[in-house]
Amino acid sequence: MMSELKLMKGNEALAEAAIREGVDAYFGYPITPQTEIIEYLMTERPEKRTGMVVLQAESEIAAINMVYGAASTGKKALTSSSSPGISLKLEGISYLAGAELPAVIVNVVRGGPGLGTIQPSQADYFQSVKGGGHGDYKLYVLAPASVQEMADFVEDAFDIAFKYRAPVLILSDGLIGQMMEKVILKDQKPRLTDAELIEKYGDWAITGKKGRERNIITSLDLQSEKMEARVHRLQKKYAQMEKEDLRFEKINCEDAEYLLVAYGSSARISQKAVELARAKGIKLGLLRPITLFPFPKQALLELADQVKGILSVELNAGQMVEDVRLSVEHKVPVEHFGRTGGIIHTPEEIVAALEQKIINNGSFRHHKTRESSIL
Repeated sequence: MMSELKLMKGNEALAEAAIREGVDAYFGYPITPQTEIIEYLMTERPEKRTGMVVLQAESEIAAINMVYGAASTGKKALTSSSSPGISLKLEGISYLAGAELPAVIVNVVRGGPGLGTIQPSQADYFQSVKGGGHGDYKLYVLAPASVQEMADFVEDAFDIAFKYRAPVLILSDGLIGQMMEKVILKDQKPRLTDAELIEKYGDWAITGKKGRERNIITSLDLQSEKMEARVHRLQKKYAQMEKEDLRFEKINCEDAEYLLVAYGSSARISQKAVELARAKGIKLGLLRPITLFPFPKQALLELADQVKGILSVELNAGQMVEDVRLSVEHKVPVEHFGRTGGIIHTPEEIVAALEQKIINNGSFRHHKTRESSIL
């Protein structure tokens, strides 16, 4: 199947991209607003197109453990859910990280806590970038801001997962998952044959013991020294991710005097807010983290020497703003603007919040006065 241009929902584009990526298996469970992923896969019958297995598990817990089993054999394994379902998967995700297994998890975020609402939210930021499950681990986190990126990030996520032998999270939300846009779908990739899989991943995957020492997949080390060595090995991977695979986008930052920081759907809305602000004579820029881990700390620190204040725009009560503040090292004021409960902020609200919280509240002047008195 050749590449083609289609009009699709974000969830559908991701599902079709998974088939074309040559994914071996999908295990999931329906939950709004990501149910279209498993519905699309069931309808498309990828077992006939590529041999891909699609299975609705009896629960989210079952699904993530099926991913663990498939990933142990070197197969490309995918699962998806929405916020409460991801919470149920966290133990298994921690096992994947501890066992150093490549896998891709998709979270189409809805509002919470609890069952909350089926409307869009970005309130799973902490859960996603601070580990979420137990133990010293991190997920490489990609945050799509369009239907095109919902499709493109499937390939990117599997590339990273196998590069580092680590689980990767695509963190979307109900807005990106449900909206329809044009998307260019890539050519079909063939799935790896068993022989190709053994050649590429036979040094660690469970492929059948043939003339070699057995491979053991586990996250368990009862000897403290070995467990500490495992944790140190994971931390080296995360440091390598920060050096080699950090991704972000700068928009109108060259002459910016003020800065918005936003990801995903909030970044889409913030981009329009930048246009509105500049029409009013406010030199506003936008930094969009594409990876939430690794986070663009150095880029923010450099911009902090240029701008007078930063507004973190999020669909939550204030989460990423903490990482923004840590990144800029108190050089400039950082404030948060968010909506919750499934309410989506407008560009006009963002500009108004910037004026109220940053430009007109005097915090920048006070900050500079304190700095001068110290000097």
